[in-house]
Amino acid sequence: MTDRAPHPQAPLRRPPRLAPGARVAVVAPSGPVPEERLETGLDVLRGWDLDPVAAPHVLDRHPRFPYLAGTDADRAADLQRAWCDPSVAAVICARGGYGAQRVVDLLDWEAMRAAGPKVLVGFSDVTALHEAFAARLGLVTLHGPMAAGVDFLKNARAQDHLRATLFAPETARVIAGTSGGALVPGRARGVLLGGCLSLLSADLGTPYARPSARGGLLCLEDVGEQPYRLDRSLTQLLRAGWLDGVRGVLLGSWEECGPYERVRDVLADRLGGLGVPVAEEFGFGHGAGALTVPFGVGAELDADAGTLTLDEPALL
Repeated sequence: MTDRAPHPQAPLRRPPRLAPGARVAVVAPSGPVPEERLETGLDVLRGWDLDPVAAPHVLDRHPRFPYLAGTDADRAADLQRAWCDPSVAAVICARGGYGAQRVVDLLDWEAMRAAGPKVLVGFSDVTALHEAFAARLGLVTLHGPMAAGVDFLKNARAQDHLRATLFAPETARVIAGTSGGALVPGRARGVLLGGCLSLLSADLGTPYARPSARGGLLCLEDVGEQPYRLDRSLTQLLRAGWLDGVRGVLLGSWEECGPYERVRDVLADRLGGLGVPVAEEFGFGHGAGALTVPFGVGAELDADAGTLTLDEPALL
């Protein structure tokens, strides 16, 4: 661990909100996308009076690795082309899975920075992009449901909260947790960051990982990871000093991670000693009706009330 503590999180630059008729690009930086789910998602976006455009390789399959939506070069090219297209106001990921880590080194970050701020939406494996966009572009991104995700297509709450955040972000400044309470009581202020726990731990040591969560309100969730694997990822973050100085923690969904009582024990054991408020079952992540959380925005967490109040709207 270094002698100098990393600087605390600072609010990031907010991109503009969407307006009716805005063009949005749907890309697949990670896993393969079922065509019928993509078409349904595009219809939802059209119903919002958006102009969604599927990237050229969004339905591709990698010739050797069936867990990837096409080659790394093609997935990266789709993302960069969409981001640098001046007619595109937002880039929405189609789904998670695995693969975003393989494309971040292939992106031309200078060209993407020159393209100006716009909205990025996604979660799960897209955590790797949230981290990279914060590190390389200094830009607020939305941890929210994806265009071809089952949890998005079949849940009105997920759709409504994302839509409000995109079009009328001032109406979504108070985010209320859906079913949980305080794992550790208290209030805390900080800048929102985080995502999928296993991706955050895997990102440590890369050029795209922030030096720590110091000064932040850390959002954590995961899917399909047994309690001992969650323990391993949390322990890695603790041992690396990455959690030093974090102000508060919000815990989302832990789908297919085993009985929640066992998961909760691990979370309490690994996070309870931080001495900061921890809110559980907050309602973002892989669960049904997932809420949209803007990363890079300052906020106040009230763990007892289960509320998150943004200092300013997520988008301009």
